[in-house]
Amino acid sequence: MLVEQKYSKLPALALLLGAAIWGTVWLPYRMLDQAGIGGEYATTITYFFALVLGLTLFSNRLRLTKIFNGEAHLLLWIALFAGIANIAYILGVIHGEIMRVLFLFYLAPLWTIFFARILLNERLSVYGYFVIAMSLMGAAFILWQPGQSFPLPQSYGDWMGLLGGFTFALVNVLVRKDQAHDVALKSIAIWLGITLVGFACSLQVSEPLSVTDIGLDLWMLLLAVGLMMFISSLVLQYGLTYTSANRAVVILLFELVVAAVTAYFLANEAMTSREWIGGLMIISAALFSSKVNRV
Repeated sequence: MLVEQKYSKLPALALLLGAAIWGTVWLPYRMLDQAGIGGEYATTITYFFALVLGLTLFSNRLRLTKIFNGEAHLLLWIALFAGIANIAYILGVIHGEIMRVLFLFYLAPLWTIFFARILLNERLSVYGYFVIAMSLMGAAFILWQPGQSFPLPQSYGDWMGLLGGFTFALVNVLVRKDQAHDVALKSIAIWLGITLVGFACSLQVSEPLSVTDIGLDLWMLLLAVGLMMFISSLVLQYGLTYTSANRAVVILLFELVVAAVTAYFLANEAMTSREWIGGLMIISAALFSSKVNRV
């Protein structure tokens, strides 16, 4: 009995670990940016490390018959939109206010409702309309500024948070839609997509980065962040597989707690009361997001 109880806690612990990683990942990426390695380059290098680790670990899954099984186009779309979601998230937390970016990113349940209706033909319950209303009200509270006739994003970080959440929601729905590939192949597609999109964005940076300019200490930090991203992918996949949707949503909100604490003490960032009200509305919507479908 004790053994069963011990192992039954592992999925929840895995989700907590994944949430904690994503709640603190802004710090090493900001450190890299301040050292001259911008978010575009940092994303490319760290996820390349994660991709290499994934290819090594899951090499036995890489068979053409498994990849090109009639649904290969879904892997392509997953890779593309995962790349956009992650580069947007990382650039957002580097250049924007951390909690504003995260709250806007957590509008993902709102976008998920629309994508699930279009791609999965899922119908809404009354909770779905509650999620829509609360998400929009929360976003309005965060984005509204005196003198504005309509609440709009105020900064580059705001736009990146919205874009990241929008494309992250699309990735989640595409992952659910793709039942022809296993978790390993979807994970590899995600790591590959982020690496390639990051590289494409790096080509647009005005000041090219030379690998010879990166010192050993920065290479070690890049490797450590790549390992963090690899671990977070695996533990989140494991936790989501063995945890009910209702419970998983609550546990993953731990990311916001970690981000709020670390942003306050390490970045000296504090949110206004209006931003907190909007954030709490978005959190409330997220808590109900697993009940949006009619049964």
